[in-house]
Amino acid sequence: MSAPLEGNTSGLKSSQLRALSRLGQRRYPAEGGFTTDQARELALLSRSIGRQIGLLIDRRGYAAMILVGTPSSVYIPELPRKRIGGGRLRGLRLLHTHLTQDVLSEEDLMDMLFLRLDSASVLTVNDFGEPVSFQSAHLMPSGKEAYRVHATCPWDQIHINFAEEAEALEKEFAERLPAASDHGEMQASAVLVSVSPEPKTLQERHLEELRELARSAGLSVTGTLIQRVASMPHRSILGKSKLAELETLALQGQASHIIFDGELSPAQLQALSEVTERSVLDRTLLILDIFAGRARTKAGKLQVEMAQLRYMQPRLAGKNRAMDRLMGGIGGRGPGETKLETDRRRIRDRIAGIRRELDALRRQRSFVRQRRSENGLPTASLVGYTNAGKSTLLNAMTHSSVPAEDRLFATLDPTVRRLRVPGEREIVLSDTVGFIRNLPGELMEAFRATLEELESSDLFLHVLDASHPEAESHMQAVGDILAELQLSHIPSILVLNKWDAADHDTRSAFLARFPDAVPVSAVSGYGLDVLFRRIEHLAIRSSSAQR
Repeated sequence: MSAPLEGNTSGLKSSQLRALSRLGQRRYPAEGGFTTDQARELALLSRSIGRQIGLLIDRRGYAAMILVGTPSSVYIPELPRKRIGGGRLRGLRLLHTHLTQDVLSEEDLMDMLFLRLDSASVLTVNDFGEPVSFQSAHLMPSGKEAYRVHATCPWDQIHINFAEEAEALEKEFAERLPAASDHGEMQASAVLVSVSPEPKTLQERHLEELRELARSAGLSVTGTLIQRVASMPHRSILGKSKLAELETLALQGQASHIIFDGELSPAQLQALSEVTERSVLDRTLLILDIFAGRARTKAGKLQVEMAQLRYMQPRLAGKNRAMDRLMGGIGGRGPGETKLETDRRRIRDRIAGIRRELDALRRQRSFVRQRRSENGLPTASLVGYTNAGKSTLLNAMTHSSVPAEDRLFATLDPTVRRLRVPGEREIVLSDTVGFIRNLPGELMEAFRATLEELESSDLFLHVLDASHPEAESHMQAVGDILAELQLSHIPSILVLNKWDAADHDTRSAFLARFPDAVPVSAVSGYGLDVLFRRIEHLAIRSSSAQR
Protein backbone atom coordinates (compact mmCIF):
# COMPACT_ATOMS: atom_id res chain seq x y z
CA MET A 1 0.00 0.00 0.00
CA SER A 2 1.43 3.38 -1.02
CA ALA A 3 2.06 6.10 1.57
CA PRO A 4 0.05 9.35 1.32
CA LEU A 5 1.57 12.09 -0.80
CA GLU A 6 1.89 15.55 0.80
CA GLY A 7 3.01 18.86 -0.67
CA ASN A 8 2.58 20.72 -3.93
CA THR A 9 2.45 18.25 -6.81
CA SER A 10 1.13 20.70 -9.39
CA GLY A 11 3.05 20.61 -12.65
CA LEU A 12 4.26 17.04 -12.19
CA LYS A 13 3.76 14.50 -14.95
CA SER A 14 1.71 11.37 -14.37
CA SER A 15 4.87 9.26 -14.74
CA GLN A 16 6.56 11.30 -12.00
CA LEU A 17 3.54 10.92 -9.73
CA ARG A 18 3.62 7.15 -10.29
CA ALA A 19 7.33 7.11 -9.48
CA LEU A 20 6.64 9.01 -6.24
CA SER A 21 3.93 6.53 -5.41
CA ARG A 22 6.38 3.67 -5.90
CA LEU A 23 8.71 5.26 -3.34
CA GLY A 24 5.95 4.81 -0.78
CA GLN A 25 5.68 1.09 -1.53
CA ARG A 26 9.31 0.28 -0.73
CA ARG A 27 10.69 -1.04 2.52
CA TYR A 28 13.74 0.91 3.68
CA PRO A 29 16.21 -1.06 5.83
CA ALA A 30 17.18 0.27 9.26
CA GLU A 31 20.82 -0.68 8.65
CA GLY A 32 22.22 2.06 6.44
CA GLY A 33 18.83 3.70 5.92
CA PHE A 34 18.29 2.55 2.31
CA THR A 35 19.62 0.24 -0.39
CA THR A 36 21.84 1.50 -3.20
CA ASP A 37 18.98 1.11 -5.68
CA GLN A 38 16.63 3.10 -3.43
CA ALA A 39 19.18 5.92 -3.05
CA ARG A 40 19.73 6.15 -6.83
CA GLU A 41 15.98 6.09 -7.51
CA LEU A 42 15.29 8.82 -4.92
CA ALA A 43 18.13 11.05 -6.19
CA LEU A 44 17.20 10.71 -9.85
CA LEU A 45 13.51 11.43 -9.23
CA SER A 46 14.31 14.47 -7.06
CA ARG A 47 16.53 15.91 -9.80
CA SER A 48 14.01 15.16 -12.56
CA ILE A 49 11.19 17.06 -10.82
CA GLY A 50 13.56 19.77 -9.56
CA ARG A 51 12.27 19.59 -5.99
CA GLN A 52 13.29 18.16 -2.67
CA ILE A 53 11.65 14.84 -1.79
CA GLY A 54 11.19 13.66 1.77
CA LEU A 55 10.21 10.30 3.24
CA LEU A 56 8.93 9.81 6.78
CA ILE A 57 9.90 6.22 7.54
CA ASP A 58 8.57 4.24 10.50
CA ARG A 59 10.50 1.76 12.68
CA ARG A 60 9.46 -1.15 10.44
CA GLY A 61 11.05 0.54 7.46
CA TYR A 62 7.89 1.58 5.62
CA ALA A 63 7.19 5.08 4.37
CA ALA A 64 4.39 6.66 6.39
CA MET A 65 4.34 9.81 4.23
CA ILE A 66 5.94 11.13 1.03
CA LEU A 67 6.72 14.85 1.02
CA VAL A 68 7.15 16.89 -2.15
CA GLY A 69 8.86 20.19 -1.41
CA THR A 70 10.37 23.11 -3.29
CA PRO A 71 13.90 23.24 -4.75
CA SER A 72 15.18 24.56 -1.40
CA SER A 73 12.97 23.08 1.30
CA VAL A 74 10.46 20.43 2.26
CA TYR A 75 7.46 21.12 4.49
CA ILE A 76 6.32 18.57 7.08
CA PRO A 77 2.59 18.85 7.85
CA GLU A 78 1.03 18.27 11.27
CA LEU A 79 1.67 14.68 12.32
CA PRO A 80 -0.36 12.31 14.51
CA ARG A 81 0.42 12.59 18.23
CA LYS A 82 -0.47 9.05 19.23
CA ARG A 83 3.09 7.99 20.02
CA ILE A 84 4.31 11.17 21.73
CA GLY A 85 4.82 11.06 25.52
CA GLY A 86 6.39 8.86 28.15
CA GLY A 87 9.94 9.43 26.92
CA ARG A 88 9.07 8.37 23.38
CA LEU A 89 10.19 9.84 20.11
CA ARG A 90 7.89 10.16 17.12
CA GLY A 91 8.69 6.71 15.73
CA LEU A 92 9.44 8.29 12.34
CA ARG A 93 12.74 9.25 10.75
CA LEU A 94 13.07 11.83 8.01
CA LEU A 95 15.07 11.02 4.87
CA HIS A 96 15.08 13.80 2.28
CA THR A 97 17.10 15.11 -0.63
CA HIS A 98 19.03 18.34 -1.20
CA LEU A 99 19.59 19.48 -4.77
CA THR A 100 22.79 21.25 -3.69
CA GLN A 101 25.82 19.95 -1.82
CA ASP A 102 24.59 21.58 1.40
CA VAL A 103 23.97 19.01 4.12
CA LEU A 104 21.57 19.30 7.08
CA SER A 105 20.27 22.83 7.49
CA GLU A 106 19.17 24.62 10.65
CA GLU A 107 15.58 24.25 9.44
CA ASP A 108 16.02 20.47 9.12
CA LEU A 109 17.35 20.27 12.67
CA MET A 110 14.53 22.45 14.03
CA ASP A 111 11.96 20.18 12.37
CA MET A 112 13.58 17.19 14.04
CA LEU A 113 13.60 18.97 17.41
CA PHE A 114 10.05 20.34 17.43
CA LEU A 115 8.50 17.20 15.91
CA ARG A 116 10.61 14.81 18.04
CA LEU A 117 11.62 12.75 15.03
CA ASP A 118 13.80 9.68 15.52
CA SER A 119 16.39 11.26 13.22
CA ALA A 120 16.78 13.59 10.26
CA SER A 121 18.90 12.57 7.27
CA VAL A 122 19.82 14.26 4.01
CA LEU A 123 20.99 12.76 0.72
CA THR A 124 22.68 15.32 -1.55
CA VAL A 125 22.12 15.07 -5.31
CA ASN A 126 24.38 16.33 -8.12
CA ASP A 127 23.32 17.90 -11.43
CA PHE A 128 23.16 14.47 -13.08
CA GLY A 129 20.69 13.06 -10.57
CA GLU A 130 23.27 10.95 -8.75
CA PRO A 131 23.53 10.59 -4.96
CA VAL A 132 26.69 12.17 -3.55
CA SER A 133 26.86 12.45 0.23
CA PHE A 134 24.86 11.66 3.33
CA GLN A 135 24.45 13.18 6.78
CA SER A 136 22.15 12.40 9.68
CA ALA A 137 21.39 13.79 13.14
CA HIS A 138 19.47 12.69 16.22
CA LEU A 139 18.20 14.30 19.42
CA MET A 140 20.23 14.21 22.63
CA PRO A 141 18.64 13.18 25.97
CA SER A 142 21.08 15.34 27.94
CA GLY A 143 23.83 17.91 27.60
CA LYS A 144 23.96 21.48 26.35
CA GLU A 145 23.16 20.59 22.75
CA ALA A 146 19.69 19.46 21.71
CA TYR A 147 20.99 17.16 18.98
CA ARG A 148 24.05 15.41 17.62
CA VAL A 149 24.96 15.82 13.97
CA HIS A 150 27.01 12.98 12.48
CA ALA A 151 29.87 13.74 10.12
CA THR A 152 29.12 13.80 6.42
CA CYS A 153 30.01 10.57 4.64
CA PRO A 154 29.75 9.11 1.12
CA TRP A 155 26.19 8.01 0.41
CA ASP A 156 27.15 4.33 0.11
CA GLN A 157 29.24 4.14 3.30
CA ILE A 158 26.63 4.60 6.03
CA HIS A 159 27.24 2.59 9.21
CA ILE A 160 24.16 3.44 11.30
CA ASN A 161 21.29 1.19 12.35
CA PHE A 162 18.52 3.77 12.66
CA ALA A 163 16.06 1.52 14.52
CA GLU A 164 18.63 0.53 17.16
CA GLU A 165 19.74 4.16 17.50
CA ALA A 166 16.14 5.35 18.08
CA GLU A 167 15.41 2.62 20.64
CA ALA A 168 18.61 3.42 22.57
CA LEU A 169 17.71 7.11 22.63
CA GLU A 170 14.19 6.36 23.86
CA LYS A 171 15.63 4.30 26.67
CA GLU A 172 17.79 7.24 27.75
CA PHE A 173 14.86 9.65 27.50
CA ALA A 174 12.69 7.28 29.57
CA GLU A 175 15.32 7.25 32.34
CA ARG A 176 14.88 11.02 32.65
CA LEU A 177 11.12 10.87 33.18
CA PRO A 178 9.86 12.31 36.50
CA ALA A 179 9.40 9.79 39.29
CA ALA A 180 5.99 8.22 39.78
CA SER A 181 3.76 9.54 42.57
CA ASP A 182 2.77 7.55 45.66
CA HIS A 183 -0.26 6.32 43.71
CA GLY A 184 1.93 4.92 40.95
CA GLU A 185 0.99 7.67 38.50
CA MET A 186 3.63 9.50 36.48
CA GLN A 187 3.76 13.13 37.61
CA ALA A 188 3.38 15.61 34.79
CA SER A 189 6.22 18.10 34.43
CA ALA A 190 6.69 21.59 33.08
CA VAL A 191 9.21 24.18 31.97
CA LEU A 192 8.60 27.70 33.28
CA VAL A 193 9.20 30.75 31.07
CA SER A 194 9.46 34.46 31.86
CA VAL A 195 9.54 37.03 29.05
CA SER A 196 9.47 40.52 30.52
CA PRO A 197 11.10 43.96 30.56
CA GLU A 198 11.61 43.51 34.32
CA PRO A 199 15.11 42.94 35.78
CA LYS A 200 16.32 39.35 35.76
CA THR A 201 16.35 39.12 39.58
CA LEU A 202 12.67 40.08 39.68
CA GLN A 203 11.83 37.59 36.93
CA GLU A 204 13.60 34.88 38.95
CA ARG A 205 11.49 35.70 42.03
CA HIS A 206 8.31 35.62 39.97
CA LEU A 207 9.30 32.23 38.55
CA GLU A 208 9.73 30.91 42.09
CA GLU A 209 6.11 31.83 42.76
CA LEU A 210 5.12 30.24 39.44
CA ARG A 211 6.98 27.11 40.56
CA GLU A 212 4.80 27.01 43.68
CA LEU A 213 1.68 27.47 41.56
CA ALA A 214 2.81 24.57 39.37
CA ARG A 215 3.34 22.45 42.48
CA SER A 216 -0.18 23.31 43.65
CA ALA A 217 -1.44 22.11 40.26
CA GLY A 218 0.42 18.79 40.65
CA LEU A 219 3.25 19.58 38.24
CA SER A 220 6.97 19.11 38.77
CA VAL A 221 9.29 21.73 37.26
CA THR A 222 12.19 20.44 35.19
CA GLY A 223 13.59 23.72 33.87
CA THR A 224 13.24 27.50 33.61
CA LEU A 225 13.91 29.99 30.83
CA ILE A 226 14.25 33.77 31.27
CA GLN A 227 14.39 36.38 28.54
CA ARG A 228 14.50 40.10 29.23
CA VAL A 229 13.04 42.23 26.45
CA ALA A 230 12.79 45.97 25.88
CA SER A 231 9.05 45.72 25.32
CA MET A 232 6.56 42.90 25.24
CA PRO A 233 6.21 41.34 21.76
CA HIS A 234 2.75 41.23 20.17
CA ARG A 235 2.72 37.83 18.45
CA SER A 236 5.97 35.84 18.53
CA ILE A 237 6.73 36.02 22.22
CA LEU A 238 10.07 34.23 21.68
CA GLY A 239 12.52 34.34 18.79
CA LYS A 240 13.52 31.24 16.87
CA SER A 241 16.74 30.62 18.82
CA LYS A 242 14.98 31.02 22.18
CA LEU A 243 12.17 28.73 21.04
CA ALA A 244 14.78 26.10 20.16
CA GLU A 245 16.39 26.56 23.59
CA LEU A 246 12.98 26.20 25.22
CA GLU A 247 12.15 23.05 23.26
CA THR A 248 15.54 21.59 24.22
CA LEU A 249 14.82 22.23 27.91
CA ALA A 250 11.40 20.62 27.58
CA LEU A 251 12.72 17.67 25.61
CA GLN A 252 15.62 16.86 27.91
CA GLY A 253 13.46 17.37 31.01
CA GLN A 254 10.64 15.33 29.44
CA ALA A 255 8.26 18.21 30.19
CA SER A 256 4.73 17.89 28.86
CA HIS A 257 3.78 21.51 29.67
CA ILE A 258 5.27 24.94 29.00
CA ILE A 259 4.01 27.61 31.40
CA PHE A 260 4.52 31.33 30.82
CA ASP A 261 4.59 33.81 33.69
CA GLY A 262 2.02 36.45 32.75
CA GLU A 263 -0.90 36.19 30.37
CA LEU A 264 -0.54 35.16 26.73
CA SER A 265 -2.65 36.89 24.12
CA PRO A 266 -4.71 34.70 21.76
CA ALA A 267 -2.21 35.48 18.96
CA GLN A 268 0.77 34.46 21.11
CA LEU A 269 -0.92 31.26 22.21
CA GLN A 270 -1.69 30.41 18.59
CA ALA A 271 1.87 31.17 17.46
CA LEU A 272 3.34 28.93 20.15
CA SER A 273 0.94 26.10 19.32
CA GLU A 274 2.20 26.16 15.74
CA VAL A 275 5.80 25.36 16.71
CA THR A 276 5.52 23.06 19.72
CA GLU A 277 3.39 20.01 20.38
CA ARG A 278 3.49 20.51 24.13
CA SER A 279 0.64 21.93 26.15
CA VAL A 280 1.16 25.71 26.47
CA LEU A 281 -0.36 27.51 29.45
CA ASP A 282 -0.07 30.98 30.88
CA ARG A 283 -0.20 32.00 34.54
CA THR A 284 -3.92 32.81 34.37
CA LEU A 285 -4.86 29.41 33.00
CA LEU A 286 -2.68 27.69 35.59
CA ILE A 287 -4.44 29.56 38.42
CA LEU A 288 -7.82 28.70 36.90
CA ASP A 289 -6.80 25.04 36.81
CA ILE A 290 -5.86 25.15 40.50
CA PHE A 291 -9.16 26.82 41.38
CA ALA A 292 -11.10 24.24 39.36
CA GLY A 293 -9.47 21.45 41.36
CA ARG A 294 -10.12 23.10 44.73
CA ALA A 295 -13.71 24.37 44.38
CA ARG A 296 -16.06 22.41 46.62
CA THR A 297 -19.18 24.55 47.11
CA LYS A 298 -21.74 25.29 44.43
CA ALA A 299 -20.76 28.96 44.42
CA GLY A 300 -17.08 28.13 44.09
CA LYS A 301 -17.65 25.77 41.18
CA LEU A 302 -19.89 28.28 39.39
CA GLN A 303 -17.36 31.07 39.84
CA VAL A 304 -14.48 28.96 38.50
CA GLU A 305 -16.54 27.83 35.52
CA MET A 306 -17.44 31.41 34.65
CA ALA A 307 -13.80 32.50 34.93
CA GLN A 308 -12.72 29.66 32.63
CA LEU A 309 -15.40 30.52 30.07
CA ARG A 310 -14.44 34.20 30.10
CA TYR A 311 -10.79 33.24 29.59
CA MET A 312 -11.66 30.85 26.77
CA GLN A 313 -14.03 33.17 24.91
CA PRO A 314 -11.50 35.40 23.10
CA ARG A 315 -9.20 32.45 22.44
CA LEU A 316 -11.61 30.46 20.33
CA ALA A 317 -10.46 30.17 16.73
CA GLY A 318 -11.33 28.03 13.75
CA LYS A 319 -8.69 25.35 14.19
CA ASN A 320 -6.69 26.46 17.20
CA ARG A 321 -4.46 23.54 18.16
CA ALA A 322 -3.52 25.23 21.43
CA MET A 323 -7.09 25.35 22.69
CA ASP A 324 -7.67 21.86 21.29
CA ARG A 325 -5.00 20.55 23.66
CA LEU A 326 -5.95 22.75 26.62
CA MET A 327 -9.72 22.83 26.51
CA GLY A 328 -10.71 19.50 25.06
CA GLY A 329 -11.19 20.68 21.49
CA ILE A 330 -13.57 23.65 21.76
CA GLY A 331 -13.09 25.62 18.56
CA GLY A 332 -10.59 23.08 17.24
CA ARG A 333 -12.88 20.64 15.48
CA GLY A 334 -15.99 20.72 13.31
CA PRO A 335 -16.87 22.49 10.10
CA GLY A 336 -15.14 25.77 10.92
CA GLU A 337 -16.76 29.15 11.40
CA THR A 338 -20.27 27.73 11.84
CA LYS A 339 -19.18 25.65 14.81
CA LEU A 340 -17.05 28.51 16.09
CA GLU A 341 -20.07 30.80 16.28
CA THR A 342 -22.06 28.00 17.91
CA ASP A 343 -19.36 27.62 20.57
CA ARG A 344 -19.30 31.36 21.20
CA ARG A 345 -23.07 31.51 21.56
CA ARG A 346 -23.07 28.56 23.95
CA ILE A 347 -20.39 30.24 26.06
CA ARG A 348 -22.33 33.53 26.18
CA ASP A 349 -25.52 31.68 27.16
CA ARG A 350 -23.72 29.68 29.84
CA ILE A 351 -22.06 32.80 31.31
CA ALA A 352 -25.48 34.49 31.48
CA GLY A 353 -26.91 31.43 33.23
CA ILE A 354 -24.07 31.32 35.76
CA ARG A 355 -24.52 35.03 36.50
CA ARG A 356 -28.19 34.40 37.32
CA GLU A 357 -27.28 31.55 39.67
CA LEU A 358 -24.56 33.63 41.34
CA ASP A 359 -26.97 36.53 41.79
CA ALA A 360 -29.32 34.19 43.64
CA LEU A 361 -26.49 32.95 45.85
CA ARG A 362 -25.40 36.55 46.43
CA ARG A 363 -28.88 37.46 47.66
CA GLN A 364 -28.87 34.42 49.94
CA ARG A 365 -25.50 35.39 51.41
CA SER A 366 -26.66 38.97 51.84
CA PHE A 367 -29.62 37.69 53.87
CA VAL A 368 -27.30 35.63 56.10
CA ARG A 369 -25.02 38.63 56.64
CA GLN A 370 -28.01 40.79 57.50
CA ARG A 371 -29.17 38.25 60.10
CA ARG A 372 -25.70 38.26 61.67
CA SER A 373 -25.73 42.04 61.77
CA GLU A 374 -29.17 42.07 63.43
CA ASN A 375 -27.85 39.69 66.08
CA GLY A 376 -25.17 42.26 66.89
CA LEU A 377 -22.24 39.97 66.03
CA PRO A 378 -19.15 41.85 64.81
CA THR A 379 -17.43 40.29 61.78
CA ALA A 380 -13.70 39.98 61.15
CA SER A 381 -12.25 38.60 57.91
CA LEU A 382 -8.86 37.03 57.32
CA VAL A 383 -7.32 38.50 54.18
CA GLY A 384 -3.84 38.12 52.76
CA TYR A 385 -1.58 36.69 50.12
CA THR A 386 -2.07 33.04 49.24
CA ASN A 387 -0.21 30.63 51.56
CA ALA A 388 0.31 33.30 54.22
CA GLY A 389 -1.15 30.89 56.80
CA LYS A 390 -4.73 32.21 57.09
CA SER A 391 -6.39 28.80 57.46
CA THR A 392 -3.81 27.66 60.03
CA LEU A 393 -4.43 30.88 61.97
CA LEU A 394 -8.21 30.36 61.80
CA ASN A 395 -7.76 26.85 63.23
CA ALA A 396 -5.51 28.12 66.02
CA MET A 397 -7.89 30.94 66.97
CA THR A 398 -11.16 28.99 66.83
CA HIS A 399 -9.93 25.45 67.65
CA SER A 400 -11.24 24.29 64.27
CA SER A 401 -9.90 21.75 61.81
CA VAL A 402 -10.25 23.58 58.50
CA PRO A 403 -7.96 21.91 55.91
CA ALA A 404 -4.67 23.85 55.75
CA GLU A 405 -1.82 22.95 53.40
CA ASP A 406 1.56 24.46 52.65
CA ARG A 407 0.70 25.33 49.06
CA LEU A 408 -0.78 28.20 47.10
CA PHE A 409 -4.59 28.48 47.03
CA ALA A 410 -5.15 25.64 49.48
CA THR A 411 -8.35 27.47 50.53
CA LEU A 412 -10.84 28.51 47.88
CA ASP A 413 -14.31 28.47 49.41
CA PRO A 414 -14.95 30.87 52.33
CA THR A 415 -15.13 29.40 55.83
CA VAL A 416 -16.95 31.08 58.73
CA ARG A 417 -16.37 30.29 62.42
CA ARG A 418 -17.31 31.92 65.71
CA LEU A 419 -14.50 33.33 67.82
CA ARG A 420 -14.81 34.00 71.57
CA VAL A 421 -12.57 36.84 72.69
CA PRO A 422 -11.38 37.57 76.28
CA GLY A 423 -14.33 39.82 77.19
CA GLU A 424 -16.68 36.86 76.64
CA ARG A 425 -17.86 38.44 73.43
CA GLU A 426 -18.38 36.47 70.23
CA ILE A 427 -17.10 37.57 66.83
CA VAL A 428 -17.74 35.98 63.46
CA LEU A 429 -14.39 35.16 61.84
CA SER A 430 -14.27 34.28 58.11
CA ASP A 431 -11.43 32.86 56.05
CA THR A 432 -11.34 33.90 52.39
CA VAL A 433 -9.51 32.92 49.23
CA GLY A 434 -5.92 34.12 49.16
CA PHE A 435 -4.85 36.99 46.93
CA ILE A 436 -1.96 36.98 44.50
CA ARG A 437 -0.12 39.61 42.48
CA ASN A 438 -1.72 40.47 39.16
CA LEU A 439 -4.89 38.60 40.07
CA PRO A 440 -6.43 37.60 36.71
CA GLY A 441 -9.34 39.82 35.74
CA GLU A 442 -11.48 36.78 34.98
CA LEU A 443 -11.09 35.64 38.58
CA MET A 444 -11.71 39.08 40.05
CA GLU A 445 -14.99 39.32 38.14
CA ALA A 446 -16.08 35.75 38.81
CA PHE A 447 -15.29 35.80 42.53
CA ARG A 448 -17.11 38.99 43.38
CA ALA A 449 -19.86 36.87 44.91
CA THR A 450 -17.31 35.47 47.37
CA LEU A 451 -15.39 38.70 47.86
CA GLU A 452 -18.62 40.51 48.75
CA GLU A 453 -18.35 38.65 52.05
CA LEU A 454 -15.59 41.14 52.82
CA GLU A 455 -17.86 44.16 52.32
CA SER A 456 -19.80 43.44 55.50
CA SER A 457 -16.67 43.02 57.61
CA ASP A 458 -16.07 45.27 60.57
CA LEU A 459 -12.39 44.42 60.62
CA PHE A 460 -9.74 42.86 58.39
CA LEU A 461 -6.95 40.71 59.75
CA HIS A 462 -4.29 41.20 57.08
CA VAL A 463 -2.21 38.04 57.50
CA LEU A 464 1.34 38.37 56.17
CA ASP A 465 4.00 35.68 55.99
CA ALA A 466 6.74 37.68 57.70
CA SER A 467 9.39 35.07 56.82
CA HIS A 468 8.80 35.28 53.06
CA PRO A 469 11.49 37.15 51.09
CA GLU A 470 8.76 38.89 49.07
CA ALA A 471 6.66 39.80 52.13
CA GLU A 472 6.49 43.53 51.40
CA SER A 473 5.48 43.04 47.75
CA HIS A 474 2.82 40.57 48.97
CA MET A 475 1.50 43.19 51.36
CA GLN A 476 1.37 45.74 48.55
CA ALA A 477 -0.48 43.29 46.24
CA VAL A 478 -3.15 42.67 48.89
CA GLY A 479 -3.50 46.42 49.48
CA ASP A 480 -3.93 47.03 45.73
CA ILE A 481 -6.67 44.39 45.45
CA LEU A 482 -8.55 45.74 48.47
CA ALA A 483 -8.34 49.21 46.93
CA GLU A 484 -9.67 47.88 43.62
CA LEU A 485 -12.57 46.32 45.53
CA GLN A 486 -13.11 49.68 47.27
CA LEU A 487 -12.54 48.15 50.68
CA SER A 488 -9.56 50.19 51.86
CA HIS A 489 -11.74 52.11 54.34
CA ILE A 490 -12.34 49.04 56.55
CA PRO A 491 -10.06 49.00 59.65
CA SER A 492 -7.36 46.34 59.62
CA ILE A 493 -4.76 44.72 61.81
CA LEU A 494 -1.48 43.67 60.20
CA VAL A 495 -0.79 40.16 61.51
CA LEU A 496 2.85 39.16 61.03
CA ASN A 497 2.47 35.38 60.86
CA LYS A 498 5.31 32.81 60.90
CA TRP A 499 7.19 35.22 63.17
CA ASP A 500 9.28 32.37 64.57
CA ALA A 501 10.61 31.63 61.06
CA ALA A 502 11.71 35.24 60.35
CA ASP A 503 15.31 36.26 61.06
CA HIS A 504 16.29 38.99 63.52
CA ASP A 505 16.89 41.70 60.91
CA THR A 506 13.51 41.06 59.28
CA ARG A 507 11.72 41.26 62.62
CA SER A 508 13.44 44.52 63.53
CA ALA A 509 12.61 46.07 60.15
CA PHE A 510 8.93 45.13 60.36
CA LEU A 511 8.48 46.40 63.92
CA ALA A 512 10.20 49.67 63.02
CA ARG A 513 7.99 50.26 59.97
CA PHE A 514 4.73 48.87 61.39
CA PRO A 515 4.70 49.42 65.17
CA ASP A 516 0.98 48.56 65.40
CA ALA A 517 1.44 45.15 63.73
CA VAL A 518 0.89 42.00 65.80
CA PRO A 519 3.60 39.30 65.48
CA VAL A 520 2.17 35.78 65.81
CA SER A 521 2.90 32.17 65.07
CA ALA A 522 -0.23 30.22 64.14
CA VAL A 523 1.67 26.95 64.69
CA SER A 524 3.07 27.62 68.18
CA GLY A 525 0.35 30.00 69.38
CA TYR A 526 2.78 32.83 70.04
CA GLY A 527 1.12 36.27 70.11
CA LEU A 528 -2.48 35.03 69.84
CA ASP A 529 -3.48 36.52 73.20
CA VAL A 530 -2.35 39.96 72.03
CA LEU A 531 -4.21 39.48 68.76
CA PHE A 532 -7.42 38.52 70.60
CA ARG A 533 -7.36 41.73 72.62
CA ARG A 534 -6.74 43.85 69.51
CA ILE A 535 -9.60 42.12 67.67
CA GLU A 536 -11.99 42.61 70.56
CA HIS A 537 -11.17 46.29 70.79
CA LEU A 538 -11.23 47.16 67.08
CA ALA A 539 -13.97 44.82 65.81
CA ILE A 540 -16.50 45.72 68.49
CA ARG A 541 -15.70 49.44 68.24
CA SER A 542 -16.02 49.36 64.44
CA SER A 543 -19.26 47.36 64.62
CA SER A 544 -20.79 49.82 67.10
CA ALA A 545 -19.75 52.78 64.93
CA GLN A 546 -21.40 51.28 61.83
CA ARG A 547 -24.65 50.64 63.70
